[in-house]
Amino acid sequence: MNCDLKEICKDIRCDIMTCIGHLGVGHIGGCLSLAELLAVLYFAEMNIDPAEPKKAGRDRLVCSKGHAGPAVYATLANRGYFDKKELLTLNQGGTHLPSHCDMNLTTGIDMTTGSLGQGFSCAVGVALGSKLEKDGATIFTIIGDGESQEGQIWEAAMFAAAKKLDNLIGFTDYNKLQIDGSVAEVNDIAPLADKWAAFGWNVIDVADGNDVEQVQKAVREAKANRGSGKPTMVILNTLKGCGVQWIVDLGAGNHNCPVSEEQAEAAIHEIRGE
Repeated sequence: MNCDLKEICKDIRCDIMTCIGHLGVGHIGGCLSLAELLAVLYFAEMNIDPAEPKKAGRDRLVCSKGHAGPAVYATLANRGYFDKKELLTLNQGGTHLPSHCDMNLTTGIDMTTGSLGQGFSCAVGVALGSKLEKDGATIFTIIGDGESQEGQIWEAAMFAAAKKLDNLIGFTDYNKLQIDGSVAEVNDIAPLADKWAAFGWNVIDVADGNDVEQVQKAVREAKANRGSGKPTMVILNTLKGCGVQWIVDLGAGNHNCPVSEEQAEAAIHEIRGE
């Protein structure tokens, strides 16, 4: 698919601001930090077809970091899975777009997630099933750095390595912040790359996870690892709230915060460079 990924990132960020601003509150920081990854996956690297969202053998994404649901929705809408107008129904009665992803409600969502750690285990199961079916799919999954404090993450990591799931590519949104403060202060997960390597994973550390070229290079390197017998974890060093300075300045306070429509509109102008 031939497109300008940097412009797609802006579109995704603007639509995140629009839907959360319309609702009035949301997990804005950790949604904005994922725009580059989602743009690269859905517009350049995943084998998917919005016209056949359940097509056998398609690549799949499991967003275990459930708070980032609005970022995934914005991406799916831009990719053509559903009308952008639906974004304005985020987390409201009767919506197809609940706060956390639900595969039974939203076209294009491959796994229901939200309880931290559980989505990652599901992704490992999907990858194992894909291996058994020999359908050729690559399974992608996103976890948070705060989420990485969950024991379930490491149980699943151990299992994936034991089963040689080299069709599984994980991404850690390593923005260094969680709801109660910095990850380092709450329950430090560093040295993160060493931990994943010790659990038998191939590890790729991306210095700037909000640089679209670096992210795409890492995704392609991870895909080339297929055949090694190792799953891959891509550590994305990102900025929570990336793209909107006042949100970045909130620090851990941007985990879940009020956003007015006026603030959203101003943020969209900032994202567009207007």
